Formats: sequence, C-alpha cells, structure tokens
Amino acid sequence: MPSTPYRPPAHRGLSVLYLSEQLIVVDKPSGLLSVPGRGAGKDDCLSRRVQAEFPDAMIVHRLDMGTSGIVVMGRGAKAQRELSILFQERRVRKRYQALVDGHWTAAAAGEIDLPISGDWPNRPKQKVDHALGRPSLTRYRVLDIDAARAVSRIELEPITGRSHQLRVHMEAMGHPILGDDFYGTPASCAKAERLTLHACQIELDHPETGAPLRVDCPPPF
Repeated sequence: MPSTPYRPPAHRGLSVLYLSEQLIVVDKPSGLLSVPGRGAGKDDCLSRRVQAEFPDAMIVHRLDMGTSGIVVMGRGAKAQRELSILFQERRVRKRYQALVDGHWTAAAAGEIDLPISGDWPNRPKQKVDHALGRPSLTRYRVLDIDAARAVSRIELEPITGRSHQLRVHMEAMGHPILGDDFYGTPASCAKAERLTLHACQIELDHPETGAPLRVDCPPPF
C-alpha cells in the first residue's frame, strides 16, 4: 500500500495516567508511533517522548499509530521483563472502545472467533484466513447506537493479541472502524478524521506488590 508522510502530533507534554518506581502508564495520542519507525523522519515516538522525562522507561507493548490510549512501560529491565511476562501469559486485561460504521445488527454482546494471518501482498495489512490464520478471539459489547449517523459505539476486549486484530474483526463483521484507511470504506473513513479506536482500560497485577492495578482512560471521541 502507498505510504503517507509521517506527521506526528505536536508534543504538548505527557499525559501520565499512573506512575510508580516500577512502571509508568501513559495516554498515547492518535497519530504517534509507539516506537521509532523504519526509515528517515520516524524517530519521534511515544517511547522517546517518555524516555526524555523518565530515562529508565522501557517499552512493553505497543499500539498502532492511529490508535490512542493506554500504554504501559516498565521502569528498568527487571520491571520490563516482569511486565512482558504478564502480557505474554495473557494475564493483562485490556479493553478498547471504537466507533464503527453502521447500525450494529448482531447480538448486543458476544465473541468474534476468526483466524488472522498476514496479507503479504499488501503488508502490513492482515486478513481473516481460515486456512493459514492464527486463532484470534475478540469479545465485544455494544455500548450505544447513533441511528442518525449510522454509527455504533462498541467495547472490545482482545483475548488474543494479533496485529490489527480489532480492526480486522470489525471489518469482518461488516462494521469497519471509522477513520480506518486500511480496512474501512471511503464512506466509513469520511465519518472521522482519525482512527476511532482507543485503549480505555487495563487491568494487571502490579509487578512489585502483586496487587491488582486498574487504569482507566476515557476515549476522546
């Protein structure tokens, strides 16, 4: 697919949601890479902005450039390693909100169980692939339907963590996320100036104390 110039949002200070000696949780703005991208002019990213103020911060997981919301970083190698294990073992619960195109007609809550693989001729796109795809499971819940705009607000919980999983699953349901120029239609892209996908809640055990930690970040749309 043709690439578009990288124009990250202006840096107006970090939005820190939680801070301790072991970890930092921040709200990533839409349009900002999580880590430096390949090629020239893609050095500005969330990890470097955070490290400018917290030099020991180390990336644990990522969000797509267009996705906004909660990102957790470990402070120091030990914390990063412990947090990475939590993510790898699926002991972290993440919830997102999305605005999707159309009036949701499926059940008000349920699961989307569709395997995903890379769409290699169109990298980095992904696709539903029943023959070669990896198992991919998303739980969803309808929060609201705007009949006038033909837009539905959906809460999404990825049980697996495939690349572009939520975006691919919404497209497969016939309701692409607004503003998604990879998986949407011209009509769904015209309804929003950005990808309307936001990581709004995370729950995990604190890497030092083991106590449950929940961080919320309401969507800006």
